[in-house]
Amino acid sequence: MSTEISAAAQALQRAMSVTRLLDCGMDYADAIALHARTARGEPWDAAAEALAEAQFARAAQAEQAGHRVTARDAQEKAIACLLFAQMAFNDDTPRKRQLYARLSAATRRLAGLSELPVERVELPFNGAQLIGWLVRPAARPARGTVIVFGGQSGWGMAYWPIARQLAARGLATLLAEGPGQGETRLGQRIPVGGDLAAAHRGFGDRVAAAPSLGRGGIWGNSVGGLWAASTAASDPRIAACCVNGALAAPSLLPFRTFVEQAAAMLGSADLDAVAANFVRMRFDARRDRIACPLLVIHGGADPLIQLSDQQPFLDAARPESATLKVWDDGEHTIYNHAAERTAFVCDWFADCLKPAD
Repeated sequence: MSTEISAAAQALQRAMSVTRLLDCGMDYADAIALHARTARGEPWDAAAEALAEAQFARAAQAEQAGHRVTARDAQEKAIACLLFAQMAFNDDTPRKRQLYARLSAATRRLAGLSELPVERVELPFNGAQLIGWLVRPAARPARGTVIVFGGQSGWGMAYWPIARQLAARGLATLLAEGPGQGETRLGQRIPVGGDLAAAHRGFGDRVAAAPSLGRGGIWGNSVGGLWAASTAASDPRIAACCVNGALAAPSLLPFRTFVEQAAAMLGSADLDAVAANFVRMRFDARRDRIACPLLVIHGGADPLIQLSDQQPFLDAARPESATLKVWDDGEHTIYNHAAERTAFVCDWFADCLKPAD
């Protein structure tokens, strides 16, 4: 039997490295098994879904036995498997939609198991709804709330581990799925080409509408970092902003996966339209000024983002309120230092958002 890994499997394993799988909450054994099974030729989505099935079975057995903590942990790990199962498809195929719908249903089930209050958020927008998940700390009220955006392929529950760490510090998290992302795109059919500022402001409105959520911060990862910075520049309610591995001036990078994901976000295969949309989203430090504290984090081994790509965000902030943190060997969005990265940023938000005396 040949042990040669197909080019398709290699591409998926590069895009979803073990460090990324672990960062988003996958069990180590599942992460290793996913790479091993796909190396042997098993389709990525089928292997990841099978691993999810095993974790769902563990969750059900534990819940039936009265072991709710074990049930919750297994449910979390199953959700992470489904998150990566749907990433096998860049285009919005029926299979991708089916997997993501199952992920959303599993998240609803997790809300009944978690010790943290979890609420599905549905915000009216252009005749449809923006979707998110509001995760509160066990002790209310929250000391503040962080809106978390993902990028082109990982959204929402990809940042559940981050939400848990923020909750441990008394902070709530709004796991936002903006236009072109997650269920907002796959279920509500809202692409990234509309009024992004209004959509992102809607998540801020949800935080501001609830005094128990405290002041709002925003944390964006990959292209979500661009949206976080743009929102912080346009919405004075944002009290702190973190940008993690983002292009201030995005363009069509010479990678097939990147191009296909960008097209799917826009809902158009017209690459000229995709490129024009990137131009529309550009952050300009001469125009876009960030008044709140800003944290930019960067990985020196990031194959997609150079530090110079993130410099405009720093240029837009006041020098005394801007912080740059670099991991010299950091991968894209610092997957390979996930625990340290998350602790550093969560502590920073806890300091920035703590209520005034």
